[in-house]
Amino acid sequence: MPAARIIQLRQLLKEKMPELRLGVDELPTQRSLHWSTGVPQVDEPLNGGLPKGGLTEIVEPHRGSGSALLLHALLHKAAREHQIIALIDGADSFDVTRVEEEILSRLLWVRCRSADEALRAADLLLRDQNLPLLLLDLVGNPATSLRRIPTTAWFRFQRILEPTSTVCAVLTPQTMVSPAQVRITLQPSRFNIQTFEREPDELLRELKLEISDSRRLRQSGERLRNIA
Repeated sequence: MPAARIIQLRQLLKEKMPELRLGVDELPTQRSLHWSTGVPQVDEPLNGGLPKGGLTEIVEPHRGSGSALLLHALLHKAAREHQIIALIDGADSFDVTRVEEEILSRLLWVRCRSADEALRAADLLLRDQNLPLLLLDLVGNPATSLRRIPTTAWFRFQRILEPTSTVCAVLTPQTMVSPAQVRITLQPSRFNIQTFEREPDELLRELKLEISDSRRLRQSGERLRNIA
């Protein structure tokens, strides 16, 4: 991302969203460990929702499996809780015409032209350490550009997140976020233009997900070592 655009983004954060620093500087002992998405298929297996202070990867290996539907559900939930939301749009494909004013008024939409530009924007916003929810959408970016993202970038993001209460979800077309604490893989569904005429809540109930929680595997391993 060019230096001039980084300066503009910082200025936008300072002028338009001074409330970013309200209600998110919680002490680690005071903050909850999860953020409820309001989607039972997600919250129940994860014992409460997406992890705070950690990376979540939402993988859509088959287009039309519901990543846009889940993205909008997260935006709705955050807006209902009066939270500021940052959406880094890796392929400049987000359709704001389908989003309510209630969400738009609390949305920082970063429009990017490449995956590299999106990663730079994410790095900047995560270092602010005051955003409650950051969504990085790379589903529409070409596979060739995604393969060029170094694995070290994700580990750097995880280190930045650990002392914060930020929920960071990365939407990808393939598994690529190695240190993700939670990975949600969307299974093939029959979503098409006609289905989106139905109520969103009804469609959300039809989402098919496979969830992997590396925190549980790590905790199980620690318990086994303690027993040994």
